[in-house]
Amino acid sequence: MPDAATKPRSPRSLSGLLPFLRPYRARIVLAGVFLLLAAGAMLLFPVALRTMIDRGLSADPGGRLVTLRGHFLLLFGVAVALGLFSAARFYLVSWIGERVTADLRDAVYAHVLEQSPAFFESTQTGEVLSRLTTDTTLVQAVVGSSFSLGLRNLVMGIGALAMLVLTHPRVMALVLLVVLLVVVPAMVFGRRVRRLSRASQDRVADSSAIAAEVLNAIPVVQSHAAEEREARRFAAATENAFRTGIRRTRARAALVAFVIIANAALMLWGLYQGTQAVLRGELSAGQLGQAAFYVAIFAGALAVLGEVYGDLLRAAGASERLMELLASRSPVLPPERPLAPPVPVGGSAVRLADVQFHYPSRPQAPALSGFALDVAPGETVALVGPSGAGKTTVFQLLLRFYDPQQGTIAVDGTPVRDWQPQVLRSRIALVPQEPVIFSASALENIRYGRPEASDEEVQAAAHAAFADGFLRALPEGYGTFLGERGVRLSGGQRQRIAIARAILKNPPLLLLDEATSALDAESERMVQAALATAMRGRTTLVIAHRLATVQQADRIVVLDHGRIVESGRHEELLAAGGMYSRLAALQFMT
Repeated sequence: MPDAATKPRSPRSLSGLLPFLRPYRARIVLAGVFLLLAAGAMLLFPVALRTMIDRGLSADPGGRLVTLRGHFLLLFGVAVALGLFSAARFYLVSWIGERVTADLRDAVYAHVLEQSPAFFESTQTGEVLSRLTTDTTLVQAVVGSSFSLGLRNLVMGIGALAMLVLTHPRVMALVLLVVLLVVVPAMVFGRRVRRLSRASQDRVADSSAIAAEVLNAIPVVQSHAAEEREARRFAAATENAFRTGIRRTRARAALVAFVIIANAALMLWGLYQGTQAVLRGELSAGQLGQAAFYVAIFAGALAVLGEVYGDLLRAAGASERLMELLASRSPVLPPERPLAPPVPVGGSAVRLADVQFHYPSRPQAPALSGFALDVAPGETVALVGPSGAGKTTVFQLLLRFYDPQQGTIAVDGTPVRDWQPQVLRSRIALVPQEPVIFSASALENIRYGRPEASDEEVQAAAHAAFADGFLRALPEGYGTFLGERGVRLSGGQRQRIAIARAILKNPPLLLLDEATSALDAESERMVQAALATAMRGRTTLVIAHRLATVQQADRIVVLDHGRIVESGRHEELLAAGGMYSRLAALQFMT
């Protein structure tokens, strides 16, 4: 991900939100109308106040009460209009903020789901979660509140300046001079706040990443008695975030203090000038009240704009981080004209020709080198070899999690680059070494393989995977909630649910990555029988370190350092006396 910390930042960074705002143009325009009406009502107050002072108080004693009552009713009418227009603006702007934030979260999450595993080699899950929560909350605060508040005060400030120009042009010239003396230092403070805002958000993301990593590995942490050590590591990260946040707060507090003091000086100076004009007979008391009110509006608007500017700077950093996620592009791109080959009657044909591949994070170490393999429809091929030989890499390339730097990979005669990735993967079922169980019921976990499947089909798949017995014994049967990551199940039970999920999917190509590694001997025999039924009539690739599980494969392919070093049936490879024979001797002798 690009290092955005080195880029200059400003509220212009919020322009990345424009695509999310465009669908709600009508509401934005309506909110703008109410904003202008509310600002206009506020600017009418000084005029009504001046009229009341100059005309109401100077009326004949007999009619003064009636005149004052009429002026107070006028002021109350302006207040009612201000309240209604402000309420309408607040509702519309808050709705837009909530809606845009929800759309932004959805877009970022959906975009992250489409990234290849290469993205997660350099990006921690906790950091992504921080951006989805903390950063979008900051954006919501600006879109749904601060921006509207700032725009309202900007309109009122400009309106107050305009009225001062019309009524007191000389005073206005001096006010503008003082404004420059306020704005320039505020911009200097703003740059520092901007830098510290992004740094603070990055430090919060660091602590979130640590928490996500550790909470997903609680058994390992506790088995190593590392609770205190991990608590200290998290505390150090949060303390770092705290110190960065305090530096940001200190800079922002200085900015706020400067703006408030400068505005107070501006307002008092304006009042002083006005009283001098009254004493010279250049202004009436009503005009002084009007001028004082406009100066107060202008000073207040300037103070609020200073606060809003700080919020905009924080939101700009958050927006940049979100736009970085949206700008990331998966190296695995769908074709311009995707093909959809017909579903084969039997298994799929698989072909890998002269494949050269290295992982993006390890560009100097080839995972596969000159790799070539042809698998006939319905054939069962086992991939064996030492750890790091490239077995799992073959599966990841077939699923098109990555594209090779060289060579061709084809399924059913069509290069995988010409398939829509979702269509390709819908025809492949993967049973991983570490099965994933979602926080849902057993029924929904198995149905994940085919969401439209009926309850009867789910139960049939579970029965084929020898999972039906223990699932029915659960407190609520198939409807039992399995807990986060299936913590209520044993490793073997989780494995059988993953196998049932693959059986339910019923694909022409089945990938088994140590699918029975977590099973005891009795369960393994049952599941091997179920897998034998599931593999019948479809192409199956099996990764296994335990060679006893692949003796019946149609062909065994031995890999070492990303190359095929042997290929044949179990008996042939034993007789050849090569790597397979040595691996078999080590396992079967023990």
